[in-house]
Amino acid sequence: MENLIDIGLNLMHPSFRKNRESIIEDAIDEGVSKFIITGTNVKASQIACEYASNYPGTLYSTSGVHPHDAKTCDDHTLLELEKIAKNDCVIAIGECGLDYNRDFSPRDVQRKWFEKQVELAENLDMPLFLHEREAHKDLYDILKKHEDVCEKSVVHCFTGTKQEAQNYIDLGCCIGVTGWICDMERGSDLQDAVSVIPTNKLMIETDAPFLIPKNFDKKPKSNKNEPKYLPHILKTIAHYKNDYNVEKLAKEVTKTTKDFFKI
Repeated sequence: MENLIDIGLNLMHPSFRKNRESIIEDAIDEGVSKFIITGTNVKASQIACEYASNYPGTLYSTSGVHPHDAKTCDDHTLLELEKIAKNDCVIAIGECGLDYNRDFSPRDVQRKWFEKQVELAENLDMPLFLHEREAHKDLYDILKKHEDVCEKSVVHCFTGTKQEAQNYIDLGCCIGVTGWICDMERGSDLQDAVSVIPTNKLMIETDAPFLIPKNFDKKPKSNKNEPKYLPHILKTIAHYKNDYNVEKLAKEVTKTTKDFFKI
């Protein structure tokens, strides 16, 4: 299994500070060839961009503001995101969206700055890297107003129901699946939902260092997720997609990802 792409890696997280290069090298040894570093605010997006630019063809990044940080946004924020997005290694606007699980920013503020980032992606003709937690209807309704961008949107770290997955797919969105599917308790909805996600709308990711898979035969010494576990996530997805052939699934989701991000 080779050439997998991790579409969601928090490589600049402090827990990776001392060994970022070895984290990538270990993943490459396991068949992961490309990685997208997630930007969650202006500063994080700039740092991710600067780091990714040192590894062309291997590391890429996004430029956006996570809904948790929506309360910090102003018009200058959008100008900064646009400036970052014009770098060659930046391949999507995001991580942006709505999070009604924690509500770290007021919901009306989240909606305002999410839609501003949707418009930015439209203006720059770039993909959207989306975050949605317990906010399916509102996110769907905003995307519905911007149908041209839906075909260029991926719902990162999807954790919803089969019907919610189908709703996003009907809009034209892709779905990103993490190790959440490996959790027998929290992941039951996702285990059911992957059956309706066609491989031309499916991408895979770790969201490392978060969401370490819970179904390892032997638990890793560290409780920290890493991109080297992406093949394990892929195999779990294949299992819940009616025991889909793993090698075939790997080729198909990799093609989906390359075509989507043009990498």
